[in-house]
Amino acid sequence: MTADIVTRERQSEPSADLAKYLDDTTARQPSARALVDSDGSALSYAELSAAADRIAVFLHRKGVVAGDRVGLFMHKSAHTLAAIFGILRLGAAYVPTDAGSSSTRAATLFDDCDVRVIFTDPESARHLTQHAPQLKPRIVVMQPHHEEVNDPREDWQTLDMLHGEKHDYPRNPPDANRLAYILYTSGSSGVPKGVAISQRNAVSFVEWASAAFNVAAQDQVSSHAPLHFDLSIFDIYVSIKNGACIHLIDADLAASPRHLATFLSTRAITVWYSAPAILGMLAEQHKARNPAPNRLRLVLFAGEVFPIAKLRRLLQLWPQPAYYNLYGPTETNVCTAYRVPTPIPAERVEPLPIGHPCDHCDTIVVDEHQQPVPDGEAGLLCVAGPSVATGYWNAPEKTAQRFFQRNGQRWYNTGDIVRASPEGYLFLGRLDRMIKRHGYRIELDEIESCLAAHPELTACAVVSSGSDGNTTITAFVVARDAPLCPTDLSRFCYHRLARYMVPDQFRYLPDLPRTSTGKTHYQLLERQCDAKQV
Repeated sequence: MTADIVTRERQSEPSADLAKYLDDTTARQPSARALVDSDGSALSYAELSAAADRIAVFLHRKGVVAGDRVGLFMHKSAHTLAAIFGILRLGAAYVPTDAGSSSTRAATLFDDCDVRVIFTDPESARHLTQHAPQLKPRIVVMQPHHEEVNDPREDWQTLDMLHGEKHDYPRNPPDANRLAYILYTSGSSGVPKGVAISQRNAVSFVEWASAAFNVAAQDQVSSHAPLHFDLSIFDIYVSIKNGACIHLIDADLAASPRHLATFLSTRAITVWYSAPAILGMLAEQHKARNPAPNRLRLVLFAGEVFPIAKLRRLLQLWPQPAYYNLYGPTETNVCTAYRVPTPIPAERVEPLPIGHPCDHCDTIVVDEHQQPVPDGEAGLLCVAGPSVATGYWNAPEKTAQRFFQRNGQRWYNTGDIVRASPEGYLFLGRLDRMIKRHGYRIELDEIESCLAAHPELTACAVVSSGSDGNTTITAFVVARDAPLCPTDLSRFCYHRLARYMVPDQFRYLPDLPRTSTGKTHYQLLERQCDAKQV
């Protein structure tokens, strides 16, 4: 029996214009708080809208027009969100990059998509001008700073300095196909790919998420994800559409579980969305201390597998919220969702499903030839629907490798291996995380799932090095207390895995390295594989 494509009936799309969310909410509740910065300073919806207008006027004077790209190389703040909506109101697209990454990398990405202007902050501006002299766009510094900088490209501006701008700017009619933003993702190769997201792509996700999670004006929504991570789309636009208040979390706060626990309580956060790693750290933090009370009603996580033991501990600490495991690559945003049962059955040791398709997405599981697999068999998950990206910016060959047409629909091959089940899709691993050793196909994620069930480990990551004839599997592990004997870990794996899947070496770390989006930094671990065996 061949599996059918899972399709969903959809309502007609609203006007596809992200900027209109701010327009509508400002008209409805101008004095309500729109956002609170990490330092506690706040902007009302009317103030955020006025700041966005001033930035749109400023960009218009600099020659930015609809369809242009504008770069963001600055830490998340009220300035940044005002810049985003100013860019969108002008019909341009924003390109956020990791403010903690090298200026050389940022310059490479900005050059790739030919940005007209770059918004940044004083420290980042100095790095850009010193280490990326080839940059051509005008650099706009969006902070209250008055240093003299001898660079003709730099233009020091703040929201206060722009105050009083009365000139108009062209407000183009909505265009669902217009580019809204570009998010760069490294993928398995390490070469950045710019995922081009249209207004239709973004709005279809925002509309689904708003209906699915009932975000409302009384909600206090944490904004943990950096702007170059697609989780930020929920934080910003679902909140703005529904009149909620966004609480911005800066990089220092985001890295501190102890301070985040206090933040949740003092800010009365009701909605949280992040990668699982930080939630796992919060669970460990609360285990050592009395948990501060909070008002969470909804906890969403996405980006990687949440080890079941850590998730179970989190649910014990915070039993009141509804928990959802969300799945979706940047190219589709969220496309499947799973409501976590509370409590999680004690006998469950395997990771949770990624769930059933969302209402705005169609899905199918295919083989390597993109033909549907029999129902219940493993294959590659493909997604269609209005949220599927237009492709990779300036990379037609890469686009053709992952996007394809089928029955009049545009599909994206996620490269993720799944199997259908009554609970929804089960995530089995990444195609690019599959190796061959001695003729056997090995899923590195399956080894990770095995080790994640060990009660004395709090985190693990498995990588490989070498070629088929001499492949080494290394497991990096974080112990709850004292490190275990490698022989004991090998024995644990032998009882649960095929013999050829047992790691060749185990290495203990105080914690796993993380990318700027909170995911396990596999590329960094791969470079450490030749270190001495424990």
